[in-house]
Amino acid sequence: MDIEIYPMTQQDFNIISPILSTEFDDFWTVSALKSELENSNSSYIVAKLNFEIVGFAGIWRSVDEVHIMDIVVKKNYRHQGIGKKLLENLIQLTKKMGFSMITLEVNAQNTIAQKLYLHYNFKEVRITKKLLW
Repeated sequence: MDIEIYPMTQQDFNIISPILSTEFDDFWTVSALKSELENSNSSYIVAKLNFEIVGFAGIWRSVDEVHIMDIVVKKNYRHQGIGKKLLENLIQLTKKMGFSMITLEVNAQNTIAQKLYLHYNFKEVRITKKLLW
């Protein structure tokens, strides 16, 4: 599988928007993702297979660290190493920007993601309870 990674463009966003909740996960709304793309502290990438967008990922830069906002793969393409490739590219991007610390949050039930992050030496720092307002 020849996955290629590119910076996300407005054209990519236009392709992802109508299928965001059906082909990916419903974690991000279209308006939230659009806001992230317009944020100068955010950087997003897309994974393409034969010119089809099969995944995307993003980071948010703060003063001294980068926070992984999401790594999302199309439902039909999961468990094929695309998330791994996206994560590797985010790590490379972070290093190019001169950051040495990456943080992220992962759902306690998402053991697949946890295994991926542990494979890349991410450490569990704390477990928080979700607050409902």
